[in-house]
Amino acid sequence: MHVDLTGPPQTMLATLYAKALDADARKPILNDRYAKAAVARLDYDWIATSITARRAPSVTIRTAHFDNWTRQFLAVHEQATVLHVGCGLDARIYRLNPGPGVRWLDIDYPEVIELRRQVYPDRDNYRMVSASVTDPDWVADVPADRPTLLLGEGLTMYLTEADGLSLLRRVVDRFPCGELQFDAFNTFGIRIQVVNSVVRRSGSTLRWGIDRPADILEAVPGTRLLAWESVFDSETFDRVAPAARWTGRAMAKLPALRMMAQYHRYAF
Repeated sequence: MHVDLTGPPQTMLATLYAKALDADARKPILNDRYAKAAVARLDYDWIATSITARRAPSVTIRTAHFDNWTRQFLAVHEQATVLHVGCGLDARIYRLNPGPGVRWLDIDYPEVIELRRQVYPDRDNYRMVSASVTDPDWVADVPADRPTLLLGEGLTMYLTEADGLSLLRRVVDRFPCGELQFDAFNTFGIRIQVVNSVVRRSGSTLRWGIDRPADILEAVPGTRLLAWESVFDSETFDRVAPAARWTGRAMAKLPALRMMAQYHRYAF
């Protein structure tokens, strides 16, 4: 299938390709056959993403981590709403296959959602929402009748601080209870973005750095910290890349490096 891929963010294509390469690995992390099928259907020069089989785990480790956290949330809340913001071409709803009591929304720019509709099937209790994640209107249209998970993987660093905090406050204010789950770069990670080849080649700009949970707890009333950890300290990272634990230990001596990429989880 030839589709115009000049509109959607190029970082989205890089993460999709990483998951497709992982599906063919000897020991896959995600084994995401949906991603592999999507790549096969799209006519694109995937080499331009700079993603290789060796680099793919840097993406799939993060995705596996949020798959695990999402499973944990849904195991407690069989009746729930999931707001997957900045979803890109991630196939999480198909990988996790949530039960009939879960209302799932994938939210992203119109050109991204248009592409999703061409490569992924529809299913019950599932909506693809064409909107900027910072637009307040789509949040106001979601029924506030269930515990709600806001999941933003690979998103916060591309938002401004004002837009990111407004999104979090909007969700906390509207829904009765739930969780906020997202990853972030710290200020140092934002400053050295020029060395990130995927970001550099995509022409994207990283904007918002989060250095500590207090940045969120103080700015978003009603939140409570559940987990905050370095990517290098996470159970998922250690499980799938045990040889890299030495990297994490070395980086622990320099907190700015160790916490350059973080996972955040808050209850509200």
